[in-house]
Amino acid sequence: KFRFDMEKMESTKLREDIVADHNPEDFETKQVFYPSKDGTMIPMFIVGRKNQQLTGDACTLLYGYGGFSISITPSFSPFRTVFIKHFNGLLCVANIRGGGEYGEDWHQAGIKLKKQNSYDDFQAAAEYLIREKYTNSSKITINGGSNGGLLVGACVNQRPDLFACAVPQVGVMDMLKFHKFTIGYAWCADFGCSEESEEEFKNLYGISPLHNINPDKGQYPAVLVCTADHDDRVVPLHSLKYAATLQYAFEGKDFQKNPLLIRVETKAGHGAGKPTSKVIEEVADIYGFIGHVTGTECLKDV
Repeated sequence: KFRFDMEKMESTKLREDIVADHNPEDFETKQVFYPSKDGTMIPMFIVGRKNQQLTGDACTLLYGYGGFSISITPSFSPFRTVFIKHFNGLLCVANIRGGGEYGEDWHQAGIKLKKQNSYDDFQAAAEYLIREKYTNSSKITINGGSNGGLLVGACVNQRPDLFACAVPQVGVMDMLKFHKFTIGYAWCADFGCSEESEEEFKNLYGISPLHNINPDKGQYPAVLVCTADHDDRVVPLHSLKYAATLQYAFEGKDFQKNPLLIRVETKAGHGAGKPTSKVIEEVADIYGFIGHVTGTECLKDV
């Protein structure tokens, strides 16, 4: 943890937690800015091994959230450093509109009738990474949870050609009925409500992951939907309906070679407070899935 002096514009270390077999000096983070569909410049953090050679085929985990004025700021995760280290991969965090990174205007630019901006920003992040020769579409996995799961589901429907793999976790997938279950009505401030007006109904219908699965667009990325049977925030029916519809839509489609799977955790909820043992099992399954789909070997002796 650090303390930042606003007058001197300097940071000083307050405390450092030591993680076994982890050397912070092995990694580096940089921030880039890229144009979205409407020209807005979007910030993104790219984390990789120090002096990593980029050959346009790095296994890449692209994460996003973009909602409820929540800022996705830099933080440490041993699970993400494992991905970078053992897959020789890149972690990319796109600070898309709908979040709070640049205040309330940034938030307002990615909600309700402007929610598509969030998805445009996220897709533009993948396009930037390909254009700048960090990676290519056969190596990109997109990931997000809750509102970020919605983000992943919407982007898979809109640009299935852009990603190799998608891992939506505890996502809001039915945008027409989300407000009818548990705390879902509280999200209308960000999403709008299908019962509020014809305009909001059409907007929500147009972005709803459940209602826009389209085999006519060709093969979908490999999808691993993740949920938990006791999630009382984003109830598991979202993921269950989405996975069932996805599998039904592509049944008998010979061109769909990528797996479309769901992982249901038992005796767990939305994520907070999940036992470490369950977190490890879930991350291991996700990384195993990503490695298999992208043809990336897990390096052991590094």
